[in-house]
Amino acid sequence: MKKTSQFKNYLQNESLTFVMETHNALSAKIAQNAGFKALWASSLTISTAHGVRDCNELSWSQVLDAVRYMVDATNIPILLDGDSGYGDYNNVRILVKNLCQMDVAAVCLEDKLFPKTNSFVSRNQQLASIEEFTAKIKAGKDIQSDNDFSIIARTEALICGEPMQEALRRAEAYYAAGADAILIHSKESTAAEIVEFAHHWNNRCPLVIVPTKYYKTPTQAFKDAKISMVIWANHSLRASIKAMENVCTRIMQDESLVHVEDSVTSLNQLFDLVNQDELDILDKLYR
Repeated sequence: MKKTSQFKNYLQNESLTFVMETHNALSAKIAQNAGFKALWASSLTISTAHGVRDCNELSWSQVLDAVRYMVDATNIPILLDGDSGYGDYNNVRILVKNLCQMDVAAVCLEDKLFPKTNSFVSRNQQLASIEEFTAKIKAGKDIQSDNDFSIIARTEALICGEPMQEALRRAEAYYAAGADAILIHSKESTAAEIVEFAHHWNNRCPLVIVPTKYYKTPTQAFKDAKISMVIWANHSLRASIKAMENVCTRIMQDESLVHVEDSVTSLNQLFDLVNQDELDILDKLYR
């Protein structure tokens, strides 16, 4: 089955699907090996891995360069965090055309102005007009070369302090414009407004959430609210940062590897992750 078809099935079936953050090919492969069925190519973590801020300091082509390696390293669907589409409706057309060619399964577009500001940064959170954002959705759907490619419309209305009514109004407009799913985002520490949104939305199309801030919410609450997909949006990178800080600090203090060698991945495991043994097989064929 095509990756696009797999992803659309995950959106539309009744069971809850979990999607893991990835920021490079290695993290993508690790997430796949852990059993995740789909991957979230995160704007925040790809940017951070390149040492820049999550406000479109990376160009769309630089982001796609990173995603190409993820696609090559895995065989499960990838959902790209496409920010606000890197410009206007025409930029979205170019983006979607490239993603379909690359075998990326879906893109998530958010209804903020370009350049975007990360949702959890308390500055410059500005929504685009409904008319501007629906044009992006329509343009993306019109250009996609695979009928099963999905566009997820992410409304930042609650992030920007707008009332629930505005979030619902925007979601309805995005769904009418052709969005395959709605991502409702929140920065609250509980899932109360997410559950409220889901109740009013009444399962009109699949709902996607990112519970970074309301992480203490039991997963059953998401199932009860009929959420289709949960994205764990940044934890792979955050875990790696913590591990690297600890190892670098210890090596610097000890001027030795003796106290860290047993706590890091072995070289053999590293070689396994990049399929080093495959070269032995190929050598027998071609040398």
